Amino acid sequence: MSIEIMLLWIVSGSLLLFSSFDVWYFLRATWMVIKSWFQGPVRDVLEEQVVHGRVFLHDLDFMCHMNNARYLRECDFARYAYCTRNGLFLAARALDASMLIGATTIRYRRSLGFGEAFELRTRMVAWDEKSFYLEQRFVSKTDGFVSAVMLCRQNVIRGNPQRILEHLCKRKVDCPEISEDLQHWIRFISASSQALRAESGLDDKTK
Repeated sequence: MSIEIMLLWIVSGSLLLFSSFDVWYFLRATWMVIKSWFQGPVRDVLEEQVVHGRVFLHDLDFMCHMNNARYLRECDFARYAYCTRNGLFLAARALDASMLIGATTIRYRRSLGFGEAFELRTRMVAWDEKSFYLEQRFVSKTDGFVSAVMLCRQNVIRGNPQRILEHLCKRKVDCPEISEDLQHWIRFISASSQALRAESGLDDKTK
């Protein structure tokens, strides 16, 4: 096979790969996990963790500031780092459990502009019998302003948060007091689920 044909196959294969999969997402997620692993563990599961970021060209929208969807993507990567360093991923895996996002809500307070540096601060604020609740804040390095804040409900499948925490910490961990705004949000999620179940007739089928 000639070099020209080989290069053609490589280019064609690369185009097919990048058009079929979000390659950069998987590469960045893998990098975040590896980087966090070598940064060392965070022993306190309630300790806030910080990931540093900056707004690049591919983050911009037509208004030339960070696109709304990019905030959610950055939060995703920060959670990979967070759960790697405090051991939640490994603890869940050891118990044959898994975690997935059940709900998010984000409030945008001020735009992040091109080239602007920020900190993405992630912390666990509470948990219940089914889910962990995390808060993630985008804090501008220019003046410390909280540009956006997101609440995330991370559901535990085939397990429960308390058991994962006890396995991780080797002791019982008390849940922090649930703030009023978080209680409102949890009630909203529950009300939304009930309304959707009623709308689809699932309540009648399970009676």
